[in-house]
Amino acid sequence: MPRLPAPLNTWFKTPGLRFQLPPAPAALALLAAAFVLPGLLGHDPWKAHDALNIAIAWEMATSGDAVVPRIADLVWLADPPLYHWFAAALGRLLGFALEFHAGARVASGLAVAAALWFLHVASRDWSLGEERSVITGAGGLLLLMGSVGLIVHAHEALPELASLAAISGALAVLPYSARRPVPAGFLFGVALGFAFLSATWVAPAAIAVAVLVAHLVCPEWRTRAGVVFLACALVPALAIAASWPLALYLRSPELFAAWTNLAFSPYGEAGANLRYFLSNLSWFAWPAWPLALWCGWALRRRSQDPRVLVPALASVLMLAGIVGWSAPQDVNLIPLLAPLCLLASQGIPTLRRGAAAALDWFGVMTFAFFAGLVWLGYVAMMTGLPPRVANNFAKLAPGFTPQFELVPFVVALALSAGWIYVVFFTTPSPLRSVMRWAAGMALLWGTFSMLWLPWADHQKSYRSVAMQLRQSMPKAPAGKEACVAARDVGIPQRAALHYHAGIRTRDWDAVRPQACPLLLVQGHAGNERIAPGRGWTKLAELGRPGDRHERLRLYALKR
Repeated sequence: MPRLPAPLNTWFKTPGLRFQLPPAPAALALLAAAFVLPGLLGHDPWKAHDALNIAIAWEMATSGDAVVPRIADLVWLADPPLYHWFAAALGRLLGFALEFHAGARVASGLAVAAALWFLHVASRDWSLGEERSVITGAGGLLLLMGSVGLIVHAHEALPELASLAAISGALAVLPYSARRPVPAGFLFGVALGFAFLSATWVAPAAIAVAVLVAHLVCPEWRTRAGVVFLACALVPALAIAASWPLALYLRSPELFAAWTNLAFSPYGEAGANLRYFLSNLSWFAWPAWPLALWCGWALRRRSQDPRVLVPALASVLMLAGIVGWSAPQDVNLIPLLAPLCLLASQGIPTLRRGAAAALDWFGVMTFAFFAGLVWLGYVAMMTGLPPRVANNFAKLAPGFTPQFELVPFVVALALSAGWIYVVFFTTPSPLRSVMRWAAGMALLWGTFSMLWLPWADHQKSYRSVAMQLRQSMPKAPAGKEACVAARDVGIPQRAALHYHAGIRTRDWDAVRPQACPLLLVQGHAGNERIAPGRGWTKLAELGRPGDRHERLRLYALKR
């Protein structure tokens, strides 16, 4: 960082004004809240995962069917339904104050908060030395919060967030496995069962295998207490994990077979998947992954210590499982952050001063630059100056009228002031670079949410499209629902149309193309090559504001 004038430099070093590291629990909680809360409630479902999972929770809440996840009439078995159960319950419970999608998304906020807390406990109580525990405990939380891949996904409706919380909970009880094997084993099994019901089986399986291997090779765990721990974990893990698959089988053996085939069959080509996930992991898990690699190297002589072996082996196994059995989507990397950040936290106390300073400088410059752009964009939207920036915002969201709101503006100012305080007043510590990075993430997401969210929601929401389509549809006979076929319409779009306007679409039948009198086609602007042809008339052509490519066209069958 640049040198400051002597009077300012002296003032910044005043002991009473300094931000002490490691931070107090209250400071960690405040920083976590500054990251988790902004942007959680104030926007409509966005394409793609957010809209998908809110639509599933909405269908569960309105139909009462908690066994078979559905998006309108489409069965969705890509994820087990634990997250959707919580989202549906919270959406209903908070309906007196929030729209359903906002209440449902509270499940994501609770999952992220739980993951941060559990990882704090795991990295604090499983430290490689008592004198390091306060550093590693704060470091685990800060590294998870600072992971670049979470900046948006932590505020979406995602089952993987529930898996992240469950895996973090499983890691949090491992420090007590030797001292209190019965309760620790039970809670470990419960956490693995919840992780299985949240997303794919890969993450809980990787943790289970890593812990089993550690009990076989680590002298500290190769005891009678270790056997008791594993036995106590087995029963709740199997009971919870089997609960929903058993209910699904009893409801429909065909759906159960479809789920098992989808969940346990290898996905795609391993080489292509590996390239995809490695390239995405390089930014998604930054800055945790370089610190984890450093920890693995620095502590290589302690490879038989479960505090090193378990998170290291779990990270490798989880990545291998994701490559083999998961679709190439970055959200599948979310559960991997738990063991990776736990391992990385153990490397913070041993980090070389030059490396810490490089990360510190890079973080301060990066977040100062991007936060400055956020404020510049906000000023341009509000005042029209600079004109070129203001025109770019207007082109991307035609029809949007910015309005000044005092509370978001004050919150954004407070976040900016808090970040400046952390940058200039933090005491020297091995934790400082990680602390400033996490504070920068809270600053960037918080200012975006407070200042840009209405503009972003205007162009990303399908609410206006859904309502206009509903108004364009002929009225169905009383007591009946219009039959609408969907051709080349994405599942997130179908989910948003059902949630916002109650438009249930069914798959277009190529054998009986006129089975439904209404047809919805997704295509590109100015290109109607997939129009239905003769016998149909176009009722509407719509798209989201600022989306120059995607168009939804509604056709009616001529009578």
